[in-house]
This record gives sequence, structure tokens and C-alpha cells, in this order.
Amino acid sequence: MKGILLAGGTGRRLYPLTAVLSKQLLPVFDKPMVYYPLSVLMLAGIREILIISDTESLPLFRRLLGDGARWGLRLEYAVQARPGGLPEALLVGRDFIGQQPVCLILGDNLFFGQGLPDLLRRAAALQDGALIFGYRVGDPSRYGVVTLDAKQRPLSLEEKPQDSVSDFAVPGLYFYDQRAAELAAGLQPSGRGELEITDLNRLYLEERRLQVELLGRGIAWLDAGTPDSLMQAASFVQTVQERQGLMISCPEEIAYRMGFISAGELRQLAEAMGANDYRTYLLRLLSHPD
Repeated sequence: MKGILLAGGTGRRLYPLTAVLSKQLLPVFDKPMVYYPLSVLMLAGIREILIISDTESLPLFRRLLGDGARWGLRLEYAVQARPGGLPEALLVGRDFIGQQPVCLILGDNLFFGQGLPDLLRRAAALQDGALIFGYRVGDPSRYGVVTLDAKQRPLSLEEKPQDSVSDFAVPGLYFYDQRAAELAAGLQPSGRGELEITDLNRLYLEERRLQVELLGRGIAWLDAGTPDSLMQAASFVQTVQERQGLMISCPEEIAYRMGFISAGELRQLAEAMGANDYRTYLLRLLSHPD
């Protein structure tokens, strides 16, 4: 399976923080925001990843992430000239995807919790249809929402409903079979002039090829797209890391633990960083691997 990380958009909800810098390059506590969705793809075992952003921001992402080789990845980059909706990422990345299944993740989404890696790897084994997630929220009118039957099978999908019978929002993490780009190409823009991810998911639902996996209380989903949610995400990461002494979404650690890089390669990465807490953490992994 291949991965697409959508790091475009205007970031208008975070203005003026985003006046000269892409939202996904802003810090979430001690790491750039883009590290968090990138780490989700890595935990799923996905090593070929396309980063999509605007013309001005793409060189900065290249400078930050490079070709991914230091983490055992292959990163490619593509320009989305203007925001055209989430399914447009599948069209921009059509050649990159080829005939492979694909995972699409939004660049401002953070996931963390017990059992998450196993859940992601199961999702990445998908070969037919689509798989999305459901996460209980207090205000479903802010999100795309999925309604389920008594056996947790999807019945309907709605985009930001004012009166919803479901409390399950759909986070910005989607797994699709090799037909995703083809189906996205047939979508029509909504009233706001963009392609809607809910419409793409609805096509799979109509074919009865849409699976929904509920994220329980042990998994946190945070959307860092507003000033309040950005601060909440940073506070969450800081609290967990300081309590546990373990980092959230550290690409070097994930690459090492997933077997993408060796202990010697991890040491080289750490020693090249100079004197800082991040380097100290990576070197401690080598002496205390568990």
C-alpha cells in the first residue's frame, strides 16, 4: 500500500500563524505538525509516501523531510495548485498510486493510543473496498459523520449535519483499494466548489464495500487545525511524553522499531543532531530498546 499525506490548504483558521508558513510546518509541542501524520503512515508499514502541498511550501517540506531515505522511506512530492477538496489528492497522486491500494491522511491529524499500530497494519492490508474510522465526538455537526446499524455496519454518511442521529465523526485517515483515483475522477464538485471525501466514501458505501472501524477510548484523535486545537494537541503531547518518558510520533524511533533502519543508522542520525534532548532520547533507545 502507498500513502498520500495532504499538506496543502490555506490554513485560514490559523491565520496569522499561517500567513507565511504552511500549517503542517507549525510546531506541535516539540515536532513539526507533519511528523504526526507521517508517523501514522509509518506505523501502518507504509514506506512509499507522496507529500502534496502548494508551490511555495513544497520546498520547505523537501528541506525538512528530504527523500525519506534516512528513515527507510521513499518520499515523493507533488503540487496542488489550489485547494480542490480532499479527493483531489488522489487525482494529483494518480501516477504515484498506480494500481496499488492507498492510504490518504490529512496533515493536521494526530492519532495516539494503545493498539493503534496493530489497527493501522490491519487496515493497510486492505485490498478491496475502503476502510474509514469512526470516533465519538460531542459536536458531530463540525465533522463528516457516519451512522451505523446495530452490528456497526455503515448505513449513511453526512457532511457536517445540523441534526445527526450519530455521534461518530470520520477522522482524516482513509484506506482505499486501487480504484480510489478512478472513482474520485468521476465526482462532481459540491456547492462550495470542491470535491468532497464524503461523496467518495459514499460510492464505496453504495457498493457495500465500505468498512468502518471504531476508535475506542484508548485512542486519541486530535485535529490541530485551529488555535485552540493546536494548543490542545501540543499540551496533550507534552503531558504524555513527560509522564511516560516516551515520544509521540518520532520518525527515527518508529523507523528503528519497525526495522526500516538499523541500530547503527539510528546512532548516526542521533549523533548528527548535536546536543539536544531529541538526540539524547534517540541514544537512550539504543541502550534501553524496550
